[in-house]
Amino acid sequence: MDTVFITLVAVVVVALVFDYINGFHDAANAIATVVSTGVLPMRTAILMAATMNLIGAFMGLKVADTVAKMVDPHLVSQVMVVAGVTGAIVWNLITWWFGIPSSSSHALMGGIIGAAVTKAGTHAVQVGNLEKTLMGLFISPLAGFIIGFIAMIAITWAVRGMRPKTVNKAFRWLQMASAGFMALSHGQADAQKTMGIITMALIAYGSVDKAAGTPPTWVVASCALAMGLGTAAGGVRIIKTMGSKIIDLKPIHGFAAETAAAITLITAAQLGAPVSTTHVISSSIMGVGASQRVSAVRWGVTTRIFYAWVLTIPISAAVGSLCYLALSAVLGP
Repeated sequence: MDTVFITLVAVVVVALVFDYINGFHDAANAIATVVSTGVLPMRTAILMAATMNLIGAFMGLKVADTVAKMVDPHLVSQVMVVAGVTGAIVWNLITWWFGIPSSSSHALMGGIIGAAVTKAGTHAVQVGNLEKTLMGLFISPLAGFIIGFIAMIAITWAVRGMRPKTVNKAFRWLQMASAGFMALSHGQADAQKTMGIITMALIAYGSVDKAAGTPPTWVVASCALAMGLGTAAGGVRIIKTMGSKIIDLKPIHGFAAETAAAITLITAAQLGAPVSTTHVISSSIMGVGASQRVSAVRWGVTTRIFYAWVLTIPISAAVGSLCYLALSAVLGP
């Protein structure tokens, strides 16, 4: 069998493994608040998130197009792609094990960039798409914080004359809707990144047109399924961090945070900008907490999360680079 084809199969398998890990690593993004506030039991919430992730993955391909063209199509190789995704997987598993809500998006971008630069130098990276990616990754948490802050103030003002028991009961129902909205936007935002990676490998193989870069239907379906199954596996460690260690959440807070995050994610997806769902929901929760009082946010926990945010791209890039050096020595460039 053709070695190049075998390598392509390996790339697809590794990419789908990443998508699966992304699903359980980022399960907390959609359901941490709805679980911590007691609106839904964890098993039910995970099932709901998995279903909505699956549906969301079929909603649009703009992010997949950006990711697929982040590296010059003429310089992409199968070994480069599998090395980059491996770098992302390693960092995702480390942060999952320690319960740190790091960014799968940052890890994926870092791993691919590290492998691409090691293979062909800095000119291998498409500057325009890289800029769009970096702007999305760094602006979106700020947007999530601001929208969460404003949303919480607006909601608090709107219910100011209502009894606390009535407010709590109403927002328990509303939070189920916002959690589903968040899971839908997570599926749309994150599954497309893996679609883009597999498309990148197919471009290198020659089965997808370099100019179009559109993922085939089987790529869209397999990425959607992998993410849905991964989410169904759950991520209890990170759910506990996201849902209870940043601020003390009530249904009204969960509704505001999830809605703010979902709005940010869907807007970014429509612009074709890959963003971190973890960063967005974390910053939205912080914005909601800060709107009540600054001391409501446990800044010691957020500092640990911030360190993971800063370190993710360089560490995954370094691992991607090392993986490329190791794999290319065996399989060629």
